[in-house]
Amino acid sequence: MTSSLEMQAGPGSVAAARGSARLVHRWLVGFAVVLLAPLAIRVVAGGPAPLWAMLTDLTGLVALSAMVCTFVLVCRLRELSRAAGITALLSAHRSMGVLAAGSVVLHVAVVIAADPDNLTLLTWVYAPPRARAATVATVALGGVIALGVLRKRVRQDYELWRWAHLVLSVAAVALSALHVQLVGEFVAHPVMRWVLVALAVVLAAGLAHRVLAARRSSEHVVREVRLDSDSVCTLVLDPRGTPLRFAPGQFAWLRLARAGGEEHPFTIASSAAGGGCAFTVRSTGDFGTVLRNLPPGTPVWVDGPYGSCSLDLIPQPASGVAMIAAGVGITPMLSMVRTLADRHDPRPLLLVRAAGTPRELLFRHEIGHLARRLDLTVVEVVRKPPPGWTGAAGDIGTPLLRSVLPHAGGRSALDYFVCGPPGFVTTVTHSLRELGVPEHRIHIEQF
Repeated sequence: MTSSLEMQAGPGSVAAARGSARLVHRWLVGFAVVLLAPLAIRVVAGGPAPLWAMLTDLTGLVALSAMVCTFVLVCRLRELSRAAGITALLSAHRSMGVLAAGSVVLHVAVVIAADPDNLTLLTWVYAPPRARAATVATVALGGVIALGVLRKRVRQDYELWRWAHLVLSVAAVALSALHVQLVGEFVAHPVMRWVLVALAVVLAAGLAHRVLAARRSSEHVVREVRLDSDSVCTLVLDPRGTPLRFAPGQFAWLRLARAGGEEHPFTIASSAAGGGCAFTVRSTGDFGTVLRNLPPGTPVWVDGPYGSCSLDLIPQPASGVAMIAAGVGITPMLSMVRTLADRHDPRPLLLVRAAGTPRELLFRHEIGHLARRLDLTVVEVVRKPPPGWTGAAGDIGTPLLRSVLPHAGGRSALDYFVCGPPGFVTTVTHSLRELGVPEHRIHIEQF
């Protein structure tokens, strides 16, 4: 996203749709080139080789290229995250990581199949340095995959997970490069050495972009910290310079140091029509607890905005909006509702929100007030209803959504925003598809 939303084609314009599609297409072509060009160059210009030697080279190149793409995908590509969505980028990041790991395993299998005596390369005592570097790189890459699988189980230790993921990823890439250097075949080849240089340049460009993204962060100061519940607070910030321009529903990274240090992503909860910004934070982890106790005047650096889950960023919006949220997933919906109220938006709106108990339904009073300013219908669902509860109870699934959404013919007239834990998002998305909602009308964000 650029510094001014007004500089882009307006929401709902055909130009915006085409611009986003062109941007995504260019990036897809770029990633395809990074993945496939080294293979084509090896086959065409790398010289003849026996079948097993050729397969060894090709699987190694795929692994290297996939590692580079995996890294670039998480280098804070603001424009791409706006065009494709952060969920799509993270999915592509995970897919590339799996491709890299699979290619490494296949590479090892091919090396051993070409000559069973190569099994000795896996023994640390007898292995040469090139094989030791490859072994440690493979173990590091396996650690990265394991951390990805365990991510949902370490929500309270995000920073530890993040640093472990980063260190293992860097080790996997660095040791893979060392392996290639020690093998020497590609480095000595007059053509393939330039392929390696090109991959290194792409990797360095991604790193430079990531560093510059941190330097682009805008400085804010804490105006106040509002305690919304025992475990949730809202951090209200004022800009030191130009106010942050964002679309309702987008997120940003927060940190307490100008450069480096711990940082976490949070959805912007405030209205996009205001001058400052606010972040509603679950203050159960270490970083969230620190934010909860920040005194007024404390500097905070904001890197953003990112993401595409916003009603302002839909190329061709529908005539109404349905928002479905669980827990702190209400945050992007709150930003959208606040923004629409400030704009006096006349569209019909539906907010379906879930929580464990009525006490966990955050911002009930404010949402009730906003509903009177808008054509907004609010449906509250609790899993553990107390005596006397007159609202809906249970989980948000197909039966409940069928009862609150328009009839089958009118469901395609709404854009659907779904936000919450991964399991909740998956269930609701499946239910919407089951009810005939078109795929392009469903916009998701996972917490």
